[in-house]
Amino acid sequence: MLDPVVIVVAVLLAGYLAFSRRLSRSSSWNATVTPLASIMGSGFLVCAPLLSSAVGYYAIFSMAGLLALSFAVGGAIRFNIRYFEPIENSGNGPAQKIAFLSRIVLAGAYFISVTYYLQLLAAFLANIIGISNEVVVRLVTTILLVIIGGFGMWRGLGMLERLEKYAVALKLGMIGGLLLALLAHNTQIFIRGQWSLPNVSSEINFQDLRILLGLLIVVQGFETSRYLGEEHSAEERISTMRSAQLISAGIYLVFIALVTVLFEKDLGEDVTAIIEMTKPIAVVLPLLITIAAIGSQFSAAVADNAGAGGLIEEITHHRLPMRYAYLLILMITVVLTWETNVNGIIAYASRAFALFYTLQCAVAFVVAWQLRELPRRSMRLVSFAMLSITCLLVFTLGMPAE
Repeated sequence: MLDPVVIVVAVLLAGYLAFSRRLSRSSSWNATVTPLASIMGSGFLVCAPLLSSAVGYYAIFSMAGLLALSFAVGGAIRFNIRYFEPIENSGNGPAQKIAFLSRIVLAGAYFISVTYYLQLLAAFLANIIGISNEVVVRLVTTILLVIIGGFGMWRGLGMLERLEKYAVALKLGMIGGLLLALLAHNTQIFIRGQWSLPNVSSEINFQDLRILLGLLIVVQGFETSRYLGEEHSAEERISTMRSAQLISAGIYLVFIALVTVLFEKDLGEDVTAIIEMTKPIAVVLPLLITIAAIGSQFSAAVADNAGAGGLIEEITHHRLPMRYAYLLILMITVVLTWETNVNGIIAYASRAFALFYTLQCAVAFVVAWQLRELPRRSMRLVSFAMLSITCLLVFTLGMPAE
């Protein structure tokens, strides 16, 4: 009985998000959905099984910690939008030099995230056809990288980027259907008196903490607001980034709270385990999740490929043509594909973005230090310094769930 309801909710929500004229014309919505879709992207697919394996039924508290850290880092980036952007190109001081280094780090992080998204896509594709072979996953990932890179070198990625709107709508529609199904399942077993915490290991040691730090990538994506300056004002980007982080935090916490009852001992570190977890709830969910995963991860890979290409062009002061930038991205991502696996690339991506966040918090610290009349200056200096150190610890200690 739940299957048709899930389908209807997912289709209606996806259709509204994809084809609503009111939303498409709303500057505020467009500025919100970009970071929101990025935050909710791959993390929603992998967080439950990986948190189950690492921290058991403390998953919701661990996710809350990751979300709190990401919101605090988002505050530093929002500070940079307001106070650093106006002076970014007007000098060559410490803040500008750190910011330039952070762009180089972000380009490298995009290389890793492109590989991560497509490895995850390949893993879900292999799962749905019943193949669990890392060589096959890497081969599929390589083929997809060649397709995207070849398209970029041939005609640019503009045409593929236009698919993002529909991939985002599909993903958010799936999330709506999944949350409804999980709510119905929890309500049903609670009424029957069968609701209980899962019998899984929930002891947290130092290695589990390191694995948790390696999952920062699941709440990454809010920084995209920093680079939407051509389409949206600074104030709009600040408010919509905050909104995107709060909305995604609410969705993540509700999801983890509802899915915890499905945690099992033998989930291991399988990033596609969300499919097996949801099978008992509604037969249609595994198919919906797989379709949404394939569409959203391909779209995210295209977006980050384009982002990396743009950063390379900017870093080289337009001396390197875009087609060669895409060729460089292709070569590096293919090497990463064959030197890592999905769990490993998650940790590497988390550490790369943690280093970027470290540098962004350092920029915020330097700018706050220079602004003598800044409101709450001392508090901001302390918070930016602590955030920079924390992100550096994530970069140093984060490890894969293997």
